[in-house]
Amino acid sequence: MSDHSARTGSAGRVFWITGLSGAGKTMLAGHLLIRLAAAGLRPLLLDGDVLREVFGGSAGHGLEERRRLAFNYARLCRELSRQGATVVCATISMFEAVREWNRANIPCYTEIYLRATMAELVAQDDKGLYRRALAGEIRDVVGIDIEAEEPRNADMVFDRAQGLSPDEIALRVIEYVGLQVNS
Repeated sequence: MSDHSARTGSAGRVFWITGLSGAGKTMLAGHLLIRLAAAGLRPLLLDGDVLREVFGGSAGHGLEERRRLAFNYARLCRELSRQGATVVCATISMFEAVREWNRANIPCYTEIYLRATMAELVAQDDKGLYRRALAGEIRDVVGIDIEAEEPRNADMVFDRAQGLSPDEIALRVIEYVGLQVNS
């Protein structure tokens, strides 16, 4: 527990939602925010697309730039949780080293991995990202020409094939961490 949370009695927590683009991270994060609020918390959402803009909208999409940004996201989550915040971070989080750092440095850390096949992601490609990458129009797309390291130690893994709605997954996450939802 950090000095701040020890003084204030306000230990925060981090829900780290990871998966490839189009896996449903942002959708799940929205439902999880609602469930956390119903449990009496005031959660904060950190979405990878928004964080990229905040931490360096001009940063490229290459491997090292992505690694640097991912560690920035992790350090921000740690700092907010030290101050008692409940943070929901939805990010591709393609590096096992970042997720291991989170486990070692964020006391109340829950990792949720949304797994989907490339066929499922291409079929749901609202941003046109995969279509453009497969056509050779863009490069540095995670899952196409940049490999993502699949989480080895996620606390919870949900496959798209399970057919669970984002709200059903959010409820399972709430139950997993033992929070009570107010009626």
